[in-house]
Order: sequence, then structure tokens, then C-alpha cells
Amino acid sequence: MVVVRGEPTAEEIAALTAVLAARAAAARAAANTPAAPERPSAWRDRARGLRTPLRPGPGAWRTSLR
Repeated sequence: MVVVRGEPTAEEIAALTAVLAARAAAARAAANTPAAPERPSAWRDRARGLRTPLRPGPGAWRTSLR
């Protein structure tokens, strides 16, 4: 690391180094975390075309059209 301007103390350089190391570790951890699978859009979802099971009983004819 090169200090371009000013005269930082050893404590300031140590604090900066700790912050940069923590950010690098967090970035590595985020890169190793698997992403959640993306759900298909409603237009491409083939499950929408499947019919719900028929339920016999009173008023079943009303739900048969859904």
C-alpha cells in the first residue's frame, strides 16, 4: 500500500487494512453462496395448464369449469 497524501499513523493503516480484509472476505463468501433458482415466468410455467383434481360432492359441477 502506498500513502499518496498525508501522514497516517500505524493505527490508521491497521484499521484500513482490517476493513479491506473484511470486505474481501465478505465478497468471497458471497461468491461461494449458491443463488436461489429462478422461478419461471407465469407465461412459461407449464403447471398452469394442469387441471386441479376433481372433487365429487354437492356443487362439484361449479368447480368443474375451473
